[in-house]
Amino acid sequence: MCLAAPARVISIDEKTAVVDYQGVRTTARLDALTDDVTPGDFVLIHTGFAIKRLSPEDGEETLRLFDELTSSLTAEAEKAPPSTPSSHATQGVAEEQPEDA
Repeated sequence: MCLAAPARVISIDEKTAVVDYQGVRTTARLDALTDDVTPGDFVLIHTGFAIKRLSPEDGEETLRLFDELTSSLTAEAEKAPPSTPSSHATQGVAEEQPEDA
């Protein structure tokens, strides 16, 4: 499964943009886009390439949904009982016996 993450465009230099992932800045290539991108727009980034331009409203909504999903998964993980080693993990593993036995 592939996942593209939204990032806000901070600046553009030819076909490279500085983008911000909620406080983490990096660069992304703009070669795959057909739409013009300006600072303040959001872009979906996949493997370092902007693959789609988003309006600021759509970008903010997508980030809000990501945050909601993260919160939900965190809450579920906190409710889950601690995991125990599976009996499958030790199946087929023979204990070594002393040669005298």
